[in-house]
Amino acid sequence: MTRKNTNDKVVLVGVLKNRRDFKLLMHKNWYRIPIDHAPKREFDYLAFYQPLEFGKSGKQIVYFARVLSRRKLKRVKLISNEANHPRANEDYIRFDVGKIRKLTRAIKNTIPRRVIFGFTTLDQLHRSKNLLELYSIAPTEQVFEMALKRSGFRYASQRYVSCANKRFRPDFLIFCKNGKVAIECDNKKAHASPQQKTKDRIKDACLKDWGWTVVRFAENEIIFNLENCLAKIQRIAHRLGGAS
Repeated sequence: MTRKNTNDKVVLVGVLKNRRDFKLLMHKNWYRIPIDHAPKREFDYLAFYQPLEFGKSGKQIVYFARVLSRRKLKRVKLISNEANHPRANEDYIRFDVGKIRKLTRAIKNTIPRRVIFGFTTLDQLHRSKNLLELYSIAPTEQVFEMALKRSGFRYASQRYVSCANKRFRPDFLIFCKNGKVAIECDNKKAHASPQQKTKDRIKDACLKDWGWTVVRFAENEIIFNLENCLAKIQRIAHRLGGAS
């Protein structure tokens, strides 16, 4: 069925891994996705996330374009000067796009959160100020952080933790006299997929093996029972001798 409203057009958010890919997009008007990772869902536009590697212009979406056509090609056909690349002979989908347009206002990754392929609409793309708004995700981390501040907790946020040769970044960390607590605030959309649930279980198991007490709060708990969430953290902190 044809969409009557342009603003309802489906947008796929893709990642520009580096400045080389940015130049290819800007000068040759195409973007590539490994065929094994190509979304099955149809989409009308591509928006391009620029990660931290872009410096001051990183951690944001600035540009988007309409998809004109798509075709399957070997990577070596797309980037001929990298014939020895380990994925040179793997299949990719090349998306040819129209005029590269710039958003009136960049969409920031303010939390920050890891960005992979995600779907939104053209209307959301133009209206959103940050990634949470873009994907209609409740700002659970922000709500919880304000509650921690009001309750007087001493905490760290979004700090990397190393264990078993892996690095994880819990939403909040509380260090107690006799232990340490990792707190995760789980949005419905971000943690609903089987793949994400598996990643969460691996993360929790690894942190627990290295002495962390891991607490996960679902979106509904934070939005509707915030005081109960705080009370649980207070009980755990008390059991561990209080915050250090």
